[in-house]
Amino acid sequence: MRIASFNINGINGRLANLLEWLSETTPDVVCLQELKATQETFPEEAIRDAGYDAIWQGQKSWNGVAILARSAEPVETRRALPGDPEDRQSRYIEAAVNGVIIGCLYLPNGNPAPGPKFDYKLR
Repeated sequence: MRIASFNINGINGRLANLLEWLSETTPDVVCLQELKATQETFPEEAIRDAGYDAIWQGQKSWNGVAILARSAEPVETRRALPGDPEDRQSRYIEAAVNGVIIGCLYLPNGNPAPGPKFDYKLR
């Protein structure tokens, strides 16, 4: 199984790049970070037309993660990191793909250190 990770930095603005890359490299599973798209604006149809099923956790203007699977349906197993039920940042999603658990994490930069962003990153 070929697994790739891609910080897309805005999926709708870079959709053409993603679709071209998928066509050229045909990874089995792709973990996308920094979608910067809501649940409703994720380009599900275009991804499906490229031969991939997807699950995603969107967030307007920030964060967001997705798992794409070619010729397989990703079965969601988790939608947030455990340990902080109050955390609303869309930074983690997990799915089973052909019996393999795939975790997609968009870890924050954490700058400056020390500071609240750094503390969040450590948590």
